[in-house]
Amino acid sequence: MTLTAPITTPPVQDRREPVRRRARPLRVLLHLFLALVALGWVLPLALALYASLRPYDETSRLGYFSLPEHLTLDYYGQAWSQADLPRYYLNTLIIVIPGVLITLFMASFTAFAIARLRIPGRKALLITFTAGNLLPPQVLITPLYTLYTLVPLPSWLSDSQSLYDSYLGLILVHVAFQFGFCVFVMSNFMRTIPEEITEAALVDGAGVWRRYWQLTLPLCRPVLAALATLEFTFMYNDFLWALVLMSSGDKLPVTSALNNLRGQFFTDYNLLAAGSILVALPTLIIFQMLHKQFVAGLTLGATKG
Repeated sequence: MTLTAPITTPPVQDRREPVRRRARPLRVLLHLFLALVALGWVLPLALALYASLRPYDETSRLGYFSLPEHLTLDYYGQAWSQADLPRYYLNTLIIVIPGVLITLFMASFTAFAIARLRIPGRKALLITFTAGNLLPPQVLITPLYTLYTLVPLPSWLSDSQSLYDSYLGLILVHVAFQFGFCVFVMSNFMRTIPEEITEAALVDGAGVWRRYWQLTLPLCRPVLAALATLEFTFMYNDFLWALVLMSSGDKLPVTSALNNLRGQFFTDYNLLAAGSILVALPTLIIFQMLHKQFVAGLTLGATKG
C-alpha cells in the first residue's frame, strides 16, 4: 500500500492590471491653481535675479523680457559696497535676534499658563490675544509715534533720550505685535501634550517653572522652530515701523538700505534688483536651515484622532 501526497494546485495569481484612478476634474483644477500660485510667487524673484545679472544698457535697449547678450556679477559687488549692506545687516540682527527670543520666551510662558494652569479667565485672555491679531497696525502709527517721543530713556540706551529712534523701541513694537499670534499657536500646541505628563511631574513635586522649562518646553521644539522661522521673516522684512519710529539713517535695518541705491535723477533698476536679492538672501538661508522643523511644526497633530 503506497501513500501519495495530495496534489495541491498553486494559487492562481491575480494578473489583472491595477485599476488606474481617473483624474477628477476638481483635483486637476486644484493642482492647476496651486501651480499658478507658485508661479506667481516665483516669477518676480526669478525676474529680479535675471535682471541683476544683466547690464542696464542692455535691458534698456532690448527690454527685460529678452535673451541676454552676456551676464555679469558686477552689480552684486556694487550693491554690497554702495548700499553699505554689512552695517545694515548688523542693525537688523540687533533688532531681530532679541525680538525673536523675547517673543518666543514670553509667548511660550504665557501659553503654558493658559494651556496648563487653571487660572481664572484664561479663555478670555486667549480670545483677547487672538483678537489683537485682527487689529491693523497702520491705525496705531500716530498714537505710537506720540507715545515713543514721550517715553524717556537714558542716554546710554538712546541717543534721542526717548523711546523714539532707538533699537529698544523697534524691538518692543515687534514683540507686541507678534506676541498674540505666538501665544495662540503655542497654547493650541500645548493642549495636544498629554496632561498625564505634567500631572506626574506635579505629583513628584515639580514646581511651575520646572514643569515649564524642563518638561513642556523641550516637547515644543517643532512649534518653536516653526515660529522662529516665521517671526524672523516677519521682523526681518519689516519696513513700516523702522520708517516711522526711527530717524537716524545709520540705525535703520537692511530693508531700508535699498534707498541708498536710488539716485536723485536716475535709478539703475538692475542694481536695485541685485540689492534686493542680497537683502532677501538671509531669509532664504534661515528657511533652508529650519525647513524640516518648520514643516514638522506645521503638520504635527494634523493626523491626530
